[in-house]
Amino acid sequence: MSKELIFAFIEENKEEFISLSRKIWENPELGHKEFKACKWLTNELKKHNFEVELGTGGLETGFRGVYDSKLPGPTVAYLCEYDALPEIGHACGHNLIGVMSLAAGISLSKVIKETGGKVIVFGTPAEETSGAKVTYAEQGLFDTVDVALMAHPSQNHERSGTSKAMDAIQFDFYGKSAHAASHPEDGVNALDAVIQTFTNINALRQQTTDDARIHGIISHGGVAPNIIVDRAQAQFYVRTKQMETLVPLVERVINCAKGAALATGCRLEVSRHEFSYANLITNETLSNVYNDNLIKLGVIEEEIKTGLKHGSNDMGNVSHKVPSIHPYIKVPNAPYPVHTTEFREAAGSEDGMKTLILGAKTLAATGYDILTKKELLEKIKEEFETTRGNEPFQAIL
Repeated sequence: MSKELIFAFIEENKEEFISLSRKIWENPELGHKEFKACKWLTNELKKHNFEVELGTGGLETGFRGVYDSKLPGPTVAYLCEYDALPEIGHACGHNLIGVMSLAAGISLSKVIKETGGKVIVFGTPAEETSGAKVTYAEQGLFDTVDVALMAHPSQNHERSGTSKAMDAIQFDFYGKSAHAASHPEDGVNALDAVIQTFTNINALRQQTTDDARIHGIISHGGVAPNIIVDRAQAQFYVRTKQMETLVPLVERVINCAKGAALATGCRLEVSRHEFSYANLITNETLSNVYNDNLIKLGVIEEEIKTGLKHGSNDMGNVSHKVPSIHPYIKVPNAPYPVHTTEFREAAGSEDGMKTLILGAKTLAATGYDILTKKELLEKIKEEFETTRGNEPFQAIL
């Protein structure tokens, strides 16, 4: 009967959860600046008797809420995201993710006295840039967690699958300024080095594997056309299917920049402009539990897609530490991809709120299965030991 109690609690409190999600949607905040969202989410946890830690991982807008039954049992973690995108707000639906995980954790806490175990709700800032899950994973915050769960709103229902490993590389070239018309021979043009880097990388693409992606921008290219550019900057994302193949590709991309620096006479500095993300390793046993609960809540099995294309996310780093899933959950009547203004509107709509409630129920029911089925958790952990990758990396630099 306890799943029914969980669902009843979510239904009884759904207007409060919906109101919170809409409030976050109406007040979009960029990564590591989500002060309002952090306050609102943690206040809700405190109201339901969670022990709340602020500033988790040394991050001002990070948090950890713990509800401990004080009885033996597994630890189930739900991960909240609540950062927005520049200019277009919550076009990735993080206003739904944050409250979905929050509602799942709170509702599960209402039955945990009978199941035993512990539920943790992590607030994970800045998924779009320097994701907090990377910091938390490196600091060992998931080492005592048995499973980690979240669900991402989308235009489709989709099984948790894979995401690409990604390194965020920045090249700063330093030359020498001069008057571009009267004394160009006195200058060393850093913008030429950036342009040559793009040319070298374009040549490299022919020799990369099908899963590789290299894309970048000129983030600084000078101040006036009549001044030889003495400093120029380019930022790239380099992605592959797995971390093991990413490391050598990043090295080749860096060599493209080194060659450009040599050819133009510039000095080169290489750094990261954002965190690197590991590839996602889905725990299929845990994924099956989530999908079974989703189907029991009314989603037709044939609607749940598999293997659609995605980029990178910091849940990948978590999945190398603890059995994890990152499925996608459909926003009804929203045939738009994420990171668009159309999806932003869907994330704040009545249909978006239906997704919020369905996701909360599915995640909570999955957590309940983990807490109450010892053999299931053993199977999840056995799979994890055979599929886990190497430690998330900070390679090359």
